Amino acid sequence: MKAVTTSPPPSGVDVVLPCLDEAEALPWVLARIPAGWRALVVDNGSTDGSADLARALGARVIHEPRRGFGAACHAGLTAATADIVCFCDCDASLDPSLLVPFVTEVADGRADLVLGRRRPQGRGAWPAHARAGNLALARMVRRRTGLRLHDLGPLRAARREPLLALGLTDRRSGYPLQMVVRAADAGWRVTEHDVPYRPRTGASKVTGTWRGTWQAVRDMSRVLNETPTPAEAEGVRR
Repeated sequence: MKAVTTSPPPSGVDVVLPCLDEAEALPWVLARIPAGWRALVVDNGSTDGSADLARALGARVIHEPRRGFGAACHAGLTAATADIVCFCDCDASLDPSLLVPFVTEVADGRADLVLGRRRPQGRGAWPAHARAGNLALARMVRRRTGLRLHDLGPLRAARREPLLALGLTDRRSGYPLQMVVRAADAGWRVTEHDVPYRPRTGASKVTGTWRGTWQAVRDMSRVLNETPTPAEAEGVRR
């Protein structure tokens, strides 16, 4: 059989990993960061030793005292120095090594923002209430932006400076959605790729219950009602 040759992954990429009590999942996640990339673990008030463990495993640790998924993600983005920045949950539900083709697509100029469409693997990977909330949001995004996306999952890649220029303001669960909406308003090329979605390690902080899911949907609905800023209307692309 003829050997299949593959290009090495782009080097010098920062991976933002928002973290709140993820000590059990951290070894698995950090072991899957591609060689030459840097893990930025943003500790959002963990009490289980996550920050110390991440540091011992070779990650750079950023402390963000203000609670909120968006607060952690944005702290990681502002702390990053690489041209291309990725985002990935720190609960072992997603494999950060899957970001390699995302980064390649951005680096090659074929896309400005690449998102992972989660495909659940095994029972319990994606509860019915969380899927329902995600489906509702995807439909709202289509109506608001015209993007035919199926998921607003956390696995994603884009260039750092254009991301900062979007002026993201949400610091709660609406952060990933605001990124997509403002990118669409700015004329970015947004693509989506299937990725396996595993049962997470530990309890979900957002979508573990119906109440949490619909609170997130409500937060994100406010994002969809935003009026585009002048920067977005003009288009912010590298």
